[in-house]
This record gives sequence, structure tokens and C-alpha cells, in this order.
Amino acid sequence: MGKRPPPPDSQGPIEPVNLREALEERYLAYALSTIMHRALPDVRDGLKPVHRRVLYAMRQLRLEPQGEFRKCAKIVGDTMGNFHPHGNQAIYDALARLAQDFSVRYPLIDGQGNFGNIDGDNPAADRYTEARLTEIAAQLLDGIDEDTVDFRPNYDGREQEPSVLPGNFPNLLANGSSGIAVGMATNIPPHNAGELCDAALHLIKFPNATADKLVDFVPGPDLPTGGVLVEPREQIVQAYKTGRGSFRLRARWGREDTGRGTYQIVVTEIPYQVPKARLVARIAELLQAKKLPLLADVRDESAEDVRLVLEPKSRSIDPVLLMEQMFKLTELETRVPLNMNVLTRGQVPNVLSLRQVLREWLDHRKEVLVRGSKHRLAKIDHRLEVLEGFLIVYLNLDKVIKIIRETEEPKPALMKAFKLTEVQAEAILNMRLRSLRKLEEMEIRREHDALTKERKELKALLASDDKQWKKIADEIKSLKERFGQKTELGRRRTSFDVAPEGIAEDLADSLIEKEPVTVVLSEKGWIRAIKGHLAEFDGLAFKEGDRLKRAVRTETTDTLLLFATNGRFYTLSPDKLPSGRGHGEPFRLMIDIEETADAVELFEHAEGRKLLVASSSGHGFIVPEDEVVASTRKGKQILNVGAGDEAAMCAPAEGDSLAVIGDNRKLLLFPLKELPEMPRGKGVRLQRYKGGGLADAKTFTKKEGLSYIDSAGRSFTLTDLRDWWGVRAQAGRLPPKGFPKSGRFGPKF
Repeated sequence: MGKRPPPPDSQGPIEPVNLREALEERYLAYALSTIMHRALPDVRDGLKPVHRRVLYAMRQLRLEPQGEFRKCAKIVGDTMGNFHPHGNQAIYDALARLAQDFSVRYPLIDGQGNFGNIDGDNPAADRYTEARLTEIAAQLLDGIDEDTVDFRPNYDGREQEPSVLPGNFPNLLANGSSGIAVGMATNIPPHNAGELCDAALHLIKFPNATADKLVDFVPGPDLPTGGVLVEPREQIVQAYKTGRGSFRLRARWGREDTGRGTYQIVVTEIPYQVPKARLVARIAELLQAKKLPLLADVRDESAEDVRLVLEPKSRSIDPVLLMEQMFKLTELETRVPLNMNVLTRGQVPNVLSLRQVLREWLDHRKEVLVRGSKHRLAKIDHRLEVLEGFLIVYLNLDKVIKIIRETEEPKPALMKAFKLTEVQAEAILNMRLRSLRKLEEMEIRREHDALTKERKELKALLASDDKQWKKIADEIKSLKERFGQKTELGRRRTSFDVAPEGIAEDLADSLIEKEPVTVVLSEKGWIRAIKGHLAEFDGLAFKEGDRLKRAVRTETTDTLLLFATNGRFYTLSPDKLPSGRGHGEPFRLMIDIEETADAVELFEHAEGRKLLVASSSGHGFIVPEDEVVASTRKGKQILNVGAGDEAAMCAPAEGDSLAVIGDNRKLLLFPLKELPEMPRGKGVRLQRYKGGGLADAKTFTKKEGLSYIDSAGRSFTLTDLRDWWGVRAQAGRLPPKGFPKSGRFGPKF
């Protein structure tokens, strides 16, 4: 290949750049831009740049709350041309959201036309819709012309835009915010403005108030779509203390009687930011897939208000149980996240607590008050200076007129004759003749007195920290009166409740169709669930060389316990076992168990029962059956077994005596009370062996005698127990004639 030709002179010299450094530099610039200018809101006014620019552009268009509406296309065009060159659709989406009363708790834009709906439909195009500012947006912008906030050049330097709004409304928490930046995100749900005002007033009075105390005023989010919060208070306090957490939110529902003992459930409020159409479609899908066994039908009868009708399968179904099923499986229950990651001082991202967010807003309000007061003071000083000049004119009216008529340069002559300032002389020369009437002089004196009084008050305000906080408190009280809980807009929509307890098991059962099954376990560990309760097991087919180990008649809603040679108990659900059409599947696929371990016993769980467990070394104890139920695939270790030892048997501990037989065919009987009851361990020695180990054990009632079944299936009862009766850990004696050669007493369960 030949050499590449040098670049033309117009392109300049090519400089080598390290790719890693170039990528780091550019990616960092992109990340900072995303964090500061797109994704995270400012803690002071709660707005992202696009929202702030839309509101400011609307103010420049004079779209005041009581004024006219203008086409959104005009608003979007002005915002894009003057402040936000990022595409009209992005701007219109942001504008439309601020007008949706189901998205923002306190809309900042008053929309006219189709701005979308709770079903998830999009707004109409911007050429069809119109908008103006709301009263709350006016509060956020109030005082922006009084040097209360800093302005900065826009993207092309031709205009000035505010870096933050004066924010006479706790907008960050009241309307919430969400966004994904680079390496960080924010998610703040809406809150009640009246409650925020109460918390802010308390914080002014007690600057060191704790999160626990502030939650008394702000008990939790107040969402535009209502709903019911079922999060415990301690979790809410923790979330507000750290700035991170989530809130469990449920739909609001009620029961409507439909006659003859039947009823239907009506959902009137759905969780925040869940599109209703998607919610109904999802419920219908689950209904089609038969995953909602308690529900017969769902209908959307919504008009202006939400009305979802849920029909139960039968009138005997508990409505609370039905709704718990719906909350568990559908978006009628969601978690509302809280991640108060916001920009402080306009450029530093931080996760703040509730107290810190309110503190930052109050500090901003104080800065706005001080800057606005200084601006007003400067205006008053200028006006007083002018008014004092006017008063001099009235005292020397003829002389002033003569100077103006006879002097070529009246301005310096006036300043010299009456010791006026340049401002006063300029104002006098610009005065209209009609202002020279006597009435005007009286009005000027009244204005002078009023401004002098206001100036004195402003000086006192700027000199006193307490007066400044009192002024801010008065503003917040006024805000609360206008938008607080007593107003239609400000009343709390989201209520609080406690989730019903003790129905988790009923719910689990209700989600499974109850039917009888026979669970079959083979010697080689294959398991299956055959529909119905089999009377005979002779006709069961197994793989070659395999045979029946256990068959348990149970229900699909019951719980099975499998005891393994490693001393662990495993929990199995009959409804999740393979069907009985084939040979089933190895039980090892359903639990986490080592290859060397095998099944000892399979039985149906009975609450409150006690079990006897024993190892091949002849050690055992009594364990409450409720203690052995495992909640994971790994099972629960109950009987500790050593090397060369394994779990040998498990049986119900019923009666007052225990019979133990070893591989050496020695039988020992002793009182059951000699065994300890414990949740886990190795146990105590049941019987002593010189060779071999434990073959079987069984509990019985001494008065009724010891029963066993021989190899032919005949049942025998041993009533004369004297020859074999002893104490724990003895060797025992040979069993009576006719005792099974297998050394087993027969079925346990």
C-alpha cells in the first residue's frame, strides 16, 4: 500500500489523541450534561430544565391563570426557539404531562383539549390543544422579575433564562419527579401540599426536627390517582430518613350487593402510573390462563371516574380473599419507589432526606425573600429620590419654569439652582404639564409617606433573621389556605390502611384448585401425582427394576414432607408434582439434595403433630412437626448424622411407649418420656448394638399393646410386654415367634 496523502491545509494538522482519554473526557461531559440539564430536578423549585423553560416561555407569552389560552404548538415553538433546542415532541410531552391531573398531583398547566387519559392514550397533536398557566405555576414564577433568582444566557446567548424559579410552592415533593441519568436515577412520588406546609412551618419553629416528627405531618405520599398505602409507619419513617425506600400501594375497592346473596367488587382507584387499559388486559390474560381461580369475570365500566368490576366465581368466596389474590397477581398492588436524588445548589446531585429537602426549599425561599426585598428597596430609594425632586418643583414652580424656558441646558442649571441629583433633574424635565396641578402634589406627598414607611419596614426585615422567617411562615400559611387540605384540590386522596394478616395460607390454598391425588414414590426416587385416591396400588407401572416405596393419598392444596437419609426434611407441593401419566420424575429435580442421599419417608404434613426421628446408629429424639417444614429447596436439617451414619426412620410420636428393633433382631420397649423433645440435634441412644444398627422403631400405647404386620399382611398385637420392657439404651431381646423377618413393624403413616 502506498502512503496516505497528507490532509489539505484547510483541515489543519492531525494530532494523535489517546482513545481512552478521549472517551473518558467525552463520556464524562455527556454524563454531567444528562445529570444537570436533563434528568435530575432542582431541589429548590422541583423542576427539570425542560419544565422550567416551558413555564418561563408561557409567562413571556402572558398566559396567566385568568388570561387566554394559546395553542400548544406556539408554546412549544417559543420554548424550542428561545430556550430548549431538543425537538418539539420532547417539549410537548413534558408540557402535556404537567397538565395531566392523573400524572401530577398539582397541575402546573391548565390544558384545553385532549391531553391523554388514565388508560394510557397519548395527547392530541400540539396543533389541536391549548394551554395556560395554573395558579400554582404562577406561585412558582411569582417575583421572577424582582431579581430574586439568577439568570443565565440561553443556548445561543441571545436570551436570558432563569437558572431556577422563585418557587413559592413546595413543588419537588408536592408533584414529585422521576428520571434516569448516567449512573444515577431519581424517583419522588407526589405528596400533599398542605401537609408539606405544616411540616415546613414546624421546621421553621424547630430546625432540628427529626424524620419521625416530620412524618407526623407528612405521613406518606398523596398520589393523584388515590389508592391505599399499606406500608408500616416504621418503614415510611426509615424511607424519609434516608431518602431511599418504597411504599406498598393498593387499589381502592368496595363490595356491591347484586341481590340474592351475590355480590361484585368495584375498584374505584387504581395505583399511581398504572395504565388502566393495560391493567384490565393483564387481568383478562390471567383469567384466560386460569391463574385467577377465584375470579369469574372483569369489566371496565369507567366513564369520567374509574370503575372496574370484578365478579367472583361464587357468592361463597370471601371478598377479602379474592382481593388478596388480585393484589398478589396483578398491578392492583404496586410498590411506589422513593429515591430523593436531586440537584442541590443547582449542580450537585445528592440523595436527601425529607428534612433536608424541606430545609433546602426553606433556605431558597429565604434567599428569594432577601433578594426581592433588596430589589424593592432599591426601587423605593430611586422613587423617593424622584419624588423629593418633584416636591422641590412644587415649592419653586415659577423659578423652575423660568429656568427651563430661558436656559439652553436646563438640566445642569436645575441641578445647580436646587442642588438636585441627575436622576431628579431628568425626572423633572420629563414631567408632564398636567402633573403640575395641586392634586398631584398631594398624591406625591402621600406616596412619599407610604414609600418611606415601606422602606423602614424593609430595612427592619433585612436586618432581622426572625422577621424574615416570620414573613416566610406567613407566606406558607397563605399557601396552605389556598391549596391546603380544606380545598377541593388539596384534600388528601391517598389513605392509609393495614394489610389483612393471617390469610397468606388461605390465599395459597385458594390459588390451587383443590382435588384428590395419590402421590407415588418409587424405591429409585421417581415421584408422580395420580389424580384421585387409589384404592389399590398393584396396577401401578414402574421402570424396570423399580418398585413402590410409598403412596400417599392427599389433596393438591396439602403439603408433603420428605425425610431423607441426610437427616433433612424437604417440603413438596402435590400440585407441582409431575402427573401420573408416565413414571414421573426423580424427586431430586425438585429439591437441592446431594447424590448420595436418598428418601426415607414421604408423608402428608399435619399441624401440631410430633415426630420420632432416628438414625441407623440408634440415636433419636422427638421433634414438633411444625419445626421441620422447610421454606426453601435446600430443606431443613433436623437430625444430625455423622460419617458412616444416616437417617433411618421417621414416625408419628403418639402414645406413651417406644418399641425399637435392630438389625440384630433384638427388640426393646421403654417409656417414650425417656426421649427428649428438641428442634434439632443428634438425639440420645435408643438401643445398644454390638454389630449392625437400627432397623425400625415405633411408638404405641402400653395398655393397648404393640401391634405389627407380618410378611403376609396379617396384623398381630403383643399384649404381654414384660420380656422386652426395659429402659433406654439397653440391648433388648429376640422378638416373639411370628415377628416379620424384615425387622419392620409395618406402615407408620
